[in-house]
Amino acid sequence: MQSLRIPIFYLLLSLSTVIWCLISLVVAVFLPFRARYRFVVQTWCRCAVWLAWHILGIRYELQGVESIPQRPCVILAKHQSTWETFFLSAYFEPLSQVLKRELLRVPFFGWAIALLKPIAIDRGNPKAALKQLAEQGQKRLEQGAWVLIFPEGTRVPVGQIGKFSRGGAALAVNAGLPVLPVAHDAGLYWPKEGWGKTPGTVRVVFGPPLQAEGEGPRAIADLNERAFAWVEQTQRQLGVLADNPVVDGPAKV
Repeated sequence: MQSLRIPIFYLLLSLSTVIWCLISLVVAVFLPFRARYRFVVQTWCRCAVWLAWHILGIRYELQGVESIPQRPCVILAKHQSTWETFFLSAYFEPLSQVLKRELLRVPFFGWAIALLKPIAIDRGNPKAALKQLAEQGQKRLEQGAWVLIFPEGTRVPVGQIGKFSRGGAALAVNAGLPVLPVAHDAGLYWPKEGWGKTPGTVRVVFGPPLQAEGEGPRAIADLNERAFAWVEQTQRQLGVLADNPVVDGPAKV
């Protein structure tokens, strides 16, 4: 049955993407930012999570919800699959995500995303990307948006963890805000590679907000190391890290 459920899921997800992007391009321009985010992103991402739950059998449970600060801050999340992108974008609102600038050129999808004030960076130019993250990220935080960053820079398979870039920690330190670390095991059920999906319950763990101790490069490095250590430890507690899990990832921002 699962072999039938997967193409049904992707068919419905694709149809919902096209239909919702077309509707959003017409409606969203007339809405203020927060309402626009709820209409365009939150509704569609909740639909994707709902489809994964009811068609693929990929459910979820949350831990540490009480740790989430009331004021938006920088979210540093483990990246294993596409599932957590859908979930976190639906759970936090409004949210601005770091993404490749090229995605904004994708017909319909990219045009709709461009309406939502993403932090679009040039990954081919790390220095320029850091500057774009700092400038655009600061603006989004000042506008009351959460900023989602996957500090590993790419999806890393279950059992491994990539080195964290310092861009998210730097953004938090310069804004005087904490980082919210997030760990999970979504890759067990929605792998990085291939179309295969496995029914199960994703465990999502929100960590304690981590505040920088001081300012400057040393404070940024320390905050980044503490966020990495918490995510690594929590991934171990979830049982999804190997003995030597750290890999050299492409994280640059």
